[in-house]
Amino acid sequence: MLKDSDFQVNMSEYLPLRDVVFNTLRHAILKGELEPGERLMEISLAQKLGVSRTPIREAIRKLELEGLVVMVPRKGAEVADITEKDLRDVLEVRTALEKLSVELAMKYMKPEEYKELHGANDAFVKAAEGDDLIKIAEADVAFHEIIYMATGNKRLIQMINNLREQMYRYRLEYIKDKSAHEHLINEHNRIIDAMEKGDVEAATAAIKLHVENQEENILKTIKVKKAD
Repeated sequence: MLKDSDFQVNMSEYLPLRDVVFNTLRHAILKGELEPGERLMEISLAQKLGVSRTPIREAIRKLELEGLVVMVPRKGAEVADITEKDLRDVLEVRTALEKLSVELAMKYMKPEEYKELHGANDAFVKAAEGDDLIKIAEADVAFHEIIYMATGNKRLIQMINNLREQMYRYRLEYIKDKSAHEHLINEHNRIIDAMEKGDVEAATAAIKLHVENQEENILKTIKVKKAD
């Protein structure tokens, strides 16, 4: 049954209605407004978003293809669980891409881009002082985005962008734990320090540890939820 979530359709988007509905539901799932295991009832969603059932049905089909929704026999559509296998698959790819991004970025980054990186980390520190999970997650994304863009590799950036929204679900799970924020800040600092020193080995090791720590903590969260 659809809970009283805050998400709503943004009719100002210059897109066909079916795409607007798809984006709305996709973002709601990625940001945790529609939680894993929650049933997606076409009628309820149509009423909530003020649209017909047709774009809802089309959106659910597309979300199933993306792996964000599963069809359960005799129950219908549900938000897909965050499973250990999915997490490991995503973070294995992310680790490889992050290490390559850092290595390439170090070849091309200019002093002003390092200054931006410091500024992005300062913004993350400030966001982490509050309780807005979306703001914290987006500040973390902005930090990594500077490194990605510095690579100048359009294909790599495209691959990361394709993976980014899948990673968003896991990133949110991690930052729900307040104690993780200090670790993230320290890890960001280690990444910047190694990059500025031109130490490729230390920088790639720092980014690898950064991702592995997230994996470890998210796995703990998943196991706790299963136990409950």
